[in-house]
Amino acid sequence: MFYSDVYDDFNLFITPDKFYICPKLSSKYLVVDRVSESLSLQSNVNDIPVATSSREFCGLLGSVRLLAGQYLIIATKRTYVGSIAGHAVWCLVSSELIPYNRSTLHLNAEQLDDNNSYLSMIKNVLDTPYLYFSYTYDLTHTMQRLHLMEPDFLNRSLFERADHRFVWNSNLIKQIFRPEIHNFCLPLLHGFMAINDFSINGYNFTWTVISRRSINRPGTRLFRRGLDNVGNVANFVETEQIVECQGDRASFVQIRGSIPLYWSQYPDLRYKPPPHLVDVAADEQQSACARHLDSLSVYYGRQVLLDLVDQRGSEGKLQKAYADTVQALGFPFVRYEPFDFHSECRHMRWDRLSILLDRISLEQDDMGFFLLLRDGSIPLLQDGVFRTNCVDCLDRTNVVQSMIARRCLGNILHKLSIIKSEESIEEFPSLERVFKEVWADNADLISLQYSGTGALKTDFTRTGKRTHVGLMRDGLNSLTRYYKNNFSDGFRQDAIDLFHGIAEIKSPLRIERGWKYITFPSVLLVAIAMFVACAILPSEYSTDSLLFILFWGVMVTATLTTILNHGPEFVDQPRLTVL
Repeated sequence: MFYSDVYDDFNLFITPDKFYICPKLSSKYLVVDRVSESLSLQSNVNDIPVATSSREFCGLLGSVRLLAGQYLIIATKRTYVGSIAGHAVWCLVSSELIPYNRSTLHLNAEQLDDNNSYLSMIKNVLDTPYLYFSYTYDLTHTMQRLHLMEPDFLNRSLFERADHRFVWNSNLIKQIFRPEIHNFCLPLLHGFMAINDFSINGYNFTWTVISRRSINRPGTRLFRRGLDNVGNVANFVETEQIVECQGDRASFVQIRGSIPLYWSQYPDLRYKPPPHLVDVAADEQQSACARHLDSLSVYYGRQVLLDLVDQRGSEGKLQKAYADTVQALGFPFVRYEPFDFHSECRHMRWDRLSILLDRISLEQDDMGFFLLLRDGSIPLLQDGVFRTNCVDCLDRTNVVQSMIARRCLGNILHKLSIIKSEESIEEFPSLERVFKEVWADNADLISLQYSGTGALKTDFTRTGKRTHVGLMRDGLNSLTRYYKNNFSDGFRQDAIDLFHGIAEIKSPLRIERGWKYITFPSVLLVAIAMFVACAILPSEYSTDSLLFILFWGVMVTATLTTILNHGPEFVDQPRLTVL
């Protein structure tokens, strides 16, 4: 076992006063005092008393403080995903929160109810698909970053050397971390991962796609938009595809993230609430955007900003503000490329996406990709990155990213001589099928994590064409998004903020709703019921029955209009943070 590796399998012995966390392959064990919450590293197993209970687990994820006190968080089940550079990668299947306190008698009934809500929040985040980890490999860094680091840096522990933008349980680990117990702390990556093996033209190779979700400005689709004061944007995801063949390794990185301006789009019961630019001076928008682009340049170098939003309507205001801001900044390492996805591809003309690919093909060739040969030499580095966005950075974004990735994968396979110069990915059915499925699955998971539903437009990613069945599926997903974004995302936003230490616990957690919250929905239900009854029950219609239908129809319309006019009062709002 190397210094930086993390212990994989443990026995947990629980006594009334302490937790004894014992790695199966080490003589050292961690003792957690349940009263003082102190931690100590010990090596004499004979000092472990008889436990009141014990269990096996596969990873220490950290600790969190709720109303009832501190909770230890452990990974209890995992499933094997595959290997990267010879290192096993796992997916978290289940976890458990174990309280330090032996009882909750110090809480009153309301506090106990709130504590259960907080437990549900933490579990909600841990159960959101998917969380990945490796005991021996740093999943948070791209392959290029890993191989350009100094040897001393690579000798540090996985948590200390990680790119903390992508350590999903960073806040939990910080509650217990000490340098001497680094082997106990397991970093988690949130996003998507697929590892597939192929054999083509006599070459065996592994193709991997990793999407890393950032912990900076985390949240749900309509409650987290734009950027914050330090330049972090919502829904920032770094996606890397890796090819490994007989000791040679290549990788290509893309990123996505919300439009880097101050803007919002809070739910208000409308199907598609219009986005609003926050009312700040132009120089404030420019400064915030500059901080974001500057920070990206440190990690990725030059950037091509692919903006896929509509150039008319409410999205058009965002597009113009974004374009004007980038132009005003005049950064030499940034180029802005607008492409009105919906306008260009209307009437299901998705073949017109080739227009965008043609515009950026020379830059993609110039950026290249990272290549590490089996002899340890690095003949190629990726110089720059495509930063893609639409409004949600989900559906349109994933379609374009998958097409860029397809082109790069072809270039990599040609470079490694896996396929001949005149051959393309489409000529190999197994690779073509898996490529489409993986990128569609990536779209679904990234969308599920941000919006609560699978992605739209994945029929194009899976089949290469837009279908009527796909349109119907998109309609169902859109309705599900509408419900979740309006009536359940407040809880999800609180859960994410609590998990990352952005919000503090409080009690009472319940908020008092105004009289409209119960009255108007009740009146609406009665009005709808009466309207339907008056419309279908009479065997024949008279003037009176028609007047009743008209009356209840007006009541339905008036009540629904009133509810929509007071939409934010009926939305499930976050309770722990002020928007």
